[in-house]
Amino acid sequence: MPIDTEAQFTDVYRAHYEDVLRFVRRRAHPMNVDDIVGETFLAAWRRRRELPADPRPWLFGAARNVMLNADRTMRRQAALVVHIQAAEVRGHERGVDATAEVDSRIDLVAAWQSLAPADQEVLALHLWEGLGARDAATVLSCTRAAYAMRLTRAKRRLTGRIDQAAPSSPALSPTHRPEPLHEV
Repeated sequence: MPIDTEAQFTDVYRAHYEDVLRFVRRRAHPMNVDDIVGETFLAAWRRRRELPADPRPWLFGAARNVMLNADRTMRRQAALVVHIQAAEVRGHERGVDATAEVDSRIDLVAAWQSLAPADQEVLALHLWEGLGARDAATVLSCTRAAYAMRLTRAKRRLTGRIDQAAPSSPALSPTHRPEPLHEV
């Protein structure tokens, strides 16, 4: 979908600005969001004649490339904070036991932080952005099959780390045998 006029680009900008903004907000430090979105659309303007018919995945990929130049640690922490805040709101709406919810979030945070940035990104594209395999592969500049394999492996690693983080009580362990009581 080559864009030849400023009006055509304005239409693309208006149609996808909110999506790109949300995409960046989930990943970047709040102070950097406007700059990243601006640089993303500047890149789109410069390459406007090369944009695909559906520019959304391309814009996500361009935003991702801009963010890769930013502080990776801050990006991961910002995405995690957004996810935890949303989980907190859902927990309060459901009337979940606050202590159990906090414990499970602590386990999730620990498991998430132990993942490699590549695993975090694959999971975020799937869970938070709701992208299908084809679009997520476009964002990551890989094949659909490679994305699917990365997603499967990232899910497996996250599940394994959550299972490791879950405390196991010796009282509930099937091999636990209480000490015999000795009379004094």
